[in-house]
Amino acid sequence: MKQLLITGGCGFIGSNFVRLMLETTDVHLVNVDALTYAGNPENLKAVETHPRYRFIQGRVEDAATIREAVKGCQGVVHFAAESHVDRSIKDSRPFLMTNILGTQAVLDAARSEGVERFVHVSTDEVYGTLGDDDAFTENTPIQPNSPYSASKAGADLLVRSYFETYNMPVMTVRPSNNYGPYQYPEKLIPLMVTNLLDGGRVPVYGDGRNIRDWLYVEDNCRAIVAVLERGRAGESYNIGGQGERRNIEVVRKVLSIMGLGEERIDFVPDRPGHDYRYALDISKIRRELGWGPAIDFDTGLERTVAWYREHRPWWEPLKLRVGDAQKGAWTK
Repeated sequence: MKQLLITGGCGFIGSNFVRLMLETTDVHLVNVDALTYAGNPENLKAVETHPRYRFIQGRVEDAATIREAVKGCQGVVHFAAESHVDRSIKDSRPFLMTNILGTQAVLDAARSEGVERFVHVSTDEVYGTLGDDDAFTENTPIQPNSPYSASKAGADLLVRSYFETYNMPVMTVRPSNNYGPYQYPEKLIPLMVTNLLDGGRVPVYGDGRNIRDWLYVEDNCRAIVAVLERGRAGESYNIGGQGERRNIEVVRKVLSIMGLGEERIDFVPDRPGHDYRYALDISKIRRELGWGPAIDFDTGLERTVAWYREHRPWWEPLKLRVGDAQKGAWTK
């Protein structure tokens, strides 16, 4: 593969993926990003003049932009998405436009260009919610519970249909909760860390007993590379960190790393339709592609806290964009 189209490459996971590909491969990258509030060009400032990197500002639902961007590309990794659950509850329309119609535009352009590999980046949220036992497998029925996850589920089904109808070489990945450098400070971990660095408090939904599986972003990016290179067309792959924690445990761990006490916690009213637990069975990607998480949660969290401590100029301007709703609660 000589050239790869990446959509949403200025976002959290996308920008980490761009840097990984430039560091570890000789592939040329074309990055299309709309630069919405979560698409930050500062995430890739260090590589903006790299000879194997080209940036195009545009929306994925703009078919003409995507058709032009994909020319000469043998592969696509489709990150671009609206992804904040709370925002989707307030207004679902942007999620339908970007996550469904945008995916359709990227699929059509890739099919016209005859790309050899297409990886669609989804989420574990499409499966719905779990009790205290079991874990989602790739065969678990899709049962989304928020407008955000419903829009991603719709995109997943559209991707599947292009394999069945057109025999397109598509693959879907469903990662668990990512965390790490360059994550927009409306999500739990960067929201907590940056609030505390500013002398503020930590908001926690409900009683904090909801459970998530945490995946360090570098591990996720390496899994996506494995699927891009060796995944089977038409298949889905769960990507989990084997790091299940109750939200309150994550909060306490961050407070401990930062040398602070639980008096900094504010319990806030729970959000509508808040899924109780996500957990992924990752035996398929282990078996077929030999991938497993390399960075345990405690190590990844310490690295993440250290990164935000050292990169105040990156996150301080972003905090000004986070509205009162995002300051008072968090998603996922």
